[in-house]
Amino acid sequence: MNYAFDYGWLFVYWPVLVKGIGITLELTLVGGVLGVALGIACAWARALGPGWLRPVVATYVELIRNTPFLIQLFFIFFGLPALGVRMGELEAANLAMVINLGAYGCEIIRAGIQATPNGQFEAGASLGMSRLQTFWHVVLIPALQRIWPALSSQIVIVMLGSAAVSQIAAEDLTFAANFIQSRTFRAFEAYFVATAIYLALAIALRQALRGLGWTLFPKRTAR
Repeated sequence: MNYAFDYGWLFVYWPVLVKGIGITLELTLVGGVLGVALGIACAWARALGPGWLRPVVATYVELIRNTPFLIQLFFIFFGLPALGVRMGELEAANLAMVINLGAYGCEIIRAGIQATPNGQFEAGASLGMSRLQTFWHVVLIPALQRIWPALSSQIVIVMLGSAAVSQIAAEDLTFAANFIQSRTFRAFEAYFVATAIYLALAIALRQALRGLGWTLFPKRTAR
């Protein structure tokens, strides 16, 4: 093999990589926080919400879980403008990630809710709480406690899946790698560096979520 590895371009293009990392982290933060919030709301609707709302949420969940993330992203960015709804690359990427994590998070959180003993609801009712108050103050935290490792893994998966947003020219880490290889023609080096960065981000995010689990649920080990 006569291929000569060359990483000298790092000294020239490191600002592009840093910008890409920053946008990837921004997408992960926004998608993670709002996606989990949407997942909690949908889990409540499916498990304890009014009868008319349950099929609506179930349809949304099944639609998102059974279609590719890239198609969802394209529909938001390229499809919605036909209806007069236009947004920038990052807005579309954030919305797609929130919607995607919300659907998967809904089913993960709902599993935790369904594992809650009926006595918890009865205890809340005996204290004069509404079902919504019982859900928020009595059921939600133990449910999140049970499913935190699974929810953390889903957030990491969504972070890695954010690589698809480069297809709509959102300047994330994958976009940066594509840009660099198109200028330097060092495809192996560019994508090797991007792969290493994604690996480091995934490990760091998993550790951060584990630490958050220790903070939120000190009586339970986040594995």
